Amino acid sequence: MTEATEVTEEFSLPRSRQANERLHALIPGGAHTYAKGDDQYPENLAPVISHGRGAHVWDVDGNRYIEYGSGLRSVSLGHAHPRVLEAVRREIDRGGNFVRPSIVEVEAAERFLATVPTADMVKFAKNGSDVTTAAVRLARAVTGRPRVAVCGDHPFFSVDDWFIGTTPMSAGIPAATTELTVAFPYGDLAATEELLTRYRDEVACLILEPAGHTEPPPGYLAGLRELADRHGVVLVFDEMITGLRWSEAGAQGLYGVTPDLSTFGKALGNGFAVSALAGRRELMEWGGLRHSGERVFLLSTTHGAETHALAAASAVQTTYVEEGVTARLHALGERLAAGVREATAAMGVGDHLVVRGRASNLVFATLDENLQPSQEYRTLFLRRLLAGGVLAPSFVVSSALDDADIDRTVDVVAQACAVYRKALDAADPAPWLAGRPVKPVFRRLV
Repeated sequence: MTEATEVTEEFSLPRSRQANERLHALIPGGAHTYAKGDDQYPENLAPVISHGRGAHVWDVDGNRYIEYGSGLRSVSLGHAHPRVLEAVRREIDRGGNFVRPSIVEVEAAERFLATVPTADMVKFAKNGSDVTTAAVRLARAVTGRPRVAVCGDHPFFSVDDWFIGTTPMSAGIPAATTELTVAFPYGDLAATEELLTRYRDEVACLILEPAGHTEPPPGYLAGLRELADRHGVVLVFDEMITGLRWSEAGAQGLYGVTPDLSTFGKALGNGFAVSALAGRRELMEWGGLRHSGERVFLLSTTHGAETHALAAASAVQTTYVEEGVTARLHALGERLAAGVREATAAMGVGDHLVVRGRASNLVFATLDENLQPSQEYRTLFLRRLLAGGVLAPSFVVSSALDDADIDRTVDVVAQACAVYRKALDAADPAPWLAGRPVKPVFRRLV
């Protein structure tokens, strides 16, 4: 019996497999977020979750996992965090949605603007796409310009047409809409200035994640700020991931460069649905009632100010500030990265299984024998992690992890590296896949 066969027989998820069939019968794609689809996991090894607590989740088959990337980076304090749940329960008992604003809305706004002092005003919604699209609409209204310049090095900004039309999944989006979105490369001020010059007086905004898997080059964000001012362009920071994880005030708080508008989500609600558009008063008021110009339909969401979600956001921010959560995320990530790198080096796969990113937002790359990105080797690696009780589409940490979780993860990674080495030596990972490889989210065909 081969090692690959042993793994297949020892670790299987029959109940999860049945649940996935039910999901696909009722929900297009089998999940409400493409990044959670079972095509992102090895064949027949996509666990369906029963419940979670802290840094651990349990699937419907009864397996417990140490979880990374919790809720696609949204559950940064860990599942069922007591301080957040206390705030949520308090508001649920008082009613969740009214015909007029709740006092919770102003309290949540005050809490947010105290945490992100570079912004003057904030408006809440339910998901990141709503607020990034609102930022684009506002920038177009303020400048009177049609084009949107997106950073082409970042994978996702919105489900809306202005962005999705630029991806391989552009079906259903008119070409005329897509043509209004142009791309600029991260870290290259000269190329960005050339773009703004080529489309002089046409670009409404520059939108980007201020940081990603690498740190911004020295002076880059400040240079973008200067370019935006000189060309009359609105500078938008998408802080969905960097918000709270880079600093309590996001990347803008860490690097000291203030955008005109910024958007937050993910960690803001610790799993509860809340996002935020924040920015300079003179821009944000275009969506309000205290200006004399043409009105902008900025954001208007029935559920955008549900009291329990705003209470969760306030509790999350308070917890971050009072308990030093951002520093803890970095310390945990540094411990994990060091352990993984030591394990990969010891097994001779350090050049092939690579940990990247800021310590609070680690990802891994799986490279083949020619050092090229490989979905096959990613599949092999994920299979071994799952069998070892580690659910890790990334290595993004939550503050609920402890040293024992990190140490156990490193042990499982070391075991996976032994198989990785065998596959590299054979120049063929196929015997260890037991099915089709995992697939990228953005692809034109199923």
